[in-house]
Parts: sequence; C-alpha cells; structure tokens
Amino acid sequence: MENEKVFIEALLNPKTQQNAFRELLHLYQKPLYFHIRNIVLNHDDADDVLQNTFLKIYQNLSNFKGESKLYSWMYRIATNEALNFINQKARKNGTTIEEWQNKAINSLESDTYYDGDEIQLKLQKAIADLPEKQQLVFKMKYFQEMKYEEISEIVDTSVGALKASYHIAVKKIEEYLKNN
Repeated sequence: MENEKVFIEALLNPKTQQNAFRELLHLYQKPLYFHIRNIVLNHDDADDVLQNTFLKIYQNLSNFKGESKLYSWMYRIATNEALNFINQKARKNGTTIEEWQNKAINSLESDTYYDGDEIQLKLQKAIADLPEKQQLVFKMKYFQEMKYEEISEIVDTSVGALKASYHIAVKKIEEYLKNN
C-alpha cells in the first residue's frame, strides 16, 4: 500500500477514520474473503467470518502498533477468526475439527459458489488431512501465492519452519492423491 504510515494515521484519526476505513474495505474485502474462504470453505460462512474480521479490525485499530505491516495484522485477525469459527462450529455440532472440515468439503459439491472439479475436491480432502498449521501454510502458499516472509508475519513462525511445513504438506498431499 502506498505510504502505509499515512494511511494508518488516517485510520486512527477520528476525522478521517470513516473514509480511510471505507478505503481499507475496498482494498482488502476480496483478498481477505478468499483467504477466509480457503480456511472455512463455505461461502456463507466466509461472509460471516469476513464481517467479524472487519468488525475486529475496526474495534482494534487503536491497538495496532505498526510492528508488522497492516496487511499482515489484518490477515492474522482473519486467520484467527476463521480458525475460531471452525472450532466453534465443530464444538456446537459435537464433532472434531477434522469431521467438521470433511463435512464442509463434502458440501462443496452442492455449493453454487464453488466451481471446482473432482480433482480439486480430492485436493481439499487431502489438505483437510493435514495438521492445522500445515493446512494454513499450504493454502496461503499454494492458493494465495503468498511469500514465506508474508506468511511468517501472519502466523508468527520462522521462514525456515514454514518452508519445512510446506514441504511436508506437499509430500503428504502427493501421497494422499496417489492412494485415493
């Protein structure tokens, strides 16, 4: 973002906050939606989580210290909101996170907003078999084409550990796809 410091000042200034936040929504609504959608899988759920994410961002703007990029801070909030959403859904339905994710993957076929084919559904099932951190790293790297440095800021893990997680995730996915 062009001159992020000035933009953050506009977000924190009560006189310019409304317009700056509208600009923030305009710039980040789509990318954050797709980030969340990659985690929760369902369109309606992603919309709900996106609303909660922007609400949290707005409520916590004054807590943003500028120690990371605004982009990374918002993605961290979106990631946490999405993961909390999945945990709550699983708990509410009396299932494990893995069971809930598998149910969400199976419902993708009837989701009018999902345009994937059978191979993509199989890929989603393979990803769902991964541990949570590997899922996140794989989705951010593979689907969103984020750089390791960006992912590192979002999930607060070293680049080296992320590269290892991604490599392991790819191997597990390849194995799953070979055997299923």
